[in-house]
Amino acid sequence: MNFIDEVSIVVKAGDGGRGCVSFRREKYVPRGGPDGGDGGDGGDVIIRAESRITSLIDLRYRRRYTAQRGQHGMGSDRHGKNGRSVTIRVPVGTVVKDEETGEVLADLTRDGQEFVCARGGRGGKGNARFATPTNQAPRYAQPGEEGEERHLRLELKLLADVGIIGFPNAGKSTLIAHISAARPKIADYPFTTLVPNLGVVRYGDFGGFVVADIPGLVEGAHRGKGLGTRFLKHIERTSVFIHLLDLSPATGRDPLEDYRIVNEELRLFNPELAQRPQVVALNKVDITGARERAVELLKFFNAKGIKVQAISAVTGEGLKELVDYVGSMVERLRKERTG
Repeated sequence: MNFIDEVSIVVKAGDGGRGCVSFRREKYVPRGGPDGGDGGDGGDVIIRAESRITSLIDLRYRRRYTAQRGQHGMGSDRHGKNGRSVTIRVPVGTVVKDEETGEVLADLTRDGQEFVCARGGRGGKGNARFATPTNQAPRYAQPGEEGEERHLRLELKLLADVGIIGFPNAGKSTLIAHISAARPKIADYPFTTLVPNLGVVRYGDFGGFVVADIPGLVEGAHRGKGLGTRFLKHIERTSVFIHLLDLSPATGRDPLEDYRIVNEELRLFNPELAQRPQVVALNKVDITGARERAVELLKFFNAKGIKVQAISAVTGEGLKELVDYVGSMVERLRKERTG
């Protein structure tokens, strides 16, 4: 599995170069003045979000990043060069946290967005800077400042408009494969989805939204059961949920109980998630006996004012109506956010 969404790293900015103590040595000038140059500034460590990167996997194999120190000052008023900065490239959607305190330092949500996570030390001033009418031959210079060192935790939270939630094997991978160009692995065993899948869904003439297929949630997921909290965080940025319920009689499950459990897990993980708009999708109506169950569930959700759509992620039944409705919700919420 090449999707890595959490990693800890250590970053060390470059130290500043020290200033130089030097005096001019010229023929026929027995008492040359001070000419010690300044030290160069240390390089920064910068974290940059790039849309072409989809995982933090490269950072798993390199845990320490050190910028170049500034060059020391030299005689003849020659200043040291500044140290080269180091840029760490991460996916868009990466959250930068202080490893020790848990404080969020940056949330990189745009392509090209940068955050200086460790600043280089300033270079020290050379003795030429300290010459005064009363002290024409200073014999001291400043040392360079130390660059910052930090222990950071990087967490990737997918940027999607819509999150598909539900129990394992509810058909989330099949649904995202049918409505987008995403091609997740699909099989008939628990936790088929071991990594979140992103797809772009087109609807109408020009509309579109990004959908994320979130690995199945089970009771106790907020405590880490199943795939647990590792993937719950990926739905925190989504504005709409498609709540997929499996109507297949062969599972022996109660769709309403599954609906209750998943919503309770959302609430326990983050109460705000339970308040997000949801569209309930009654899946697998193509299976014998499922359509009869759908009739009762449609009545139940309609009576509660909850938008519900009977679908088959395999045959495509009801998917256009579902996509058009969800797309209109996404558009409305975007307009509300932008005023």
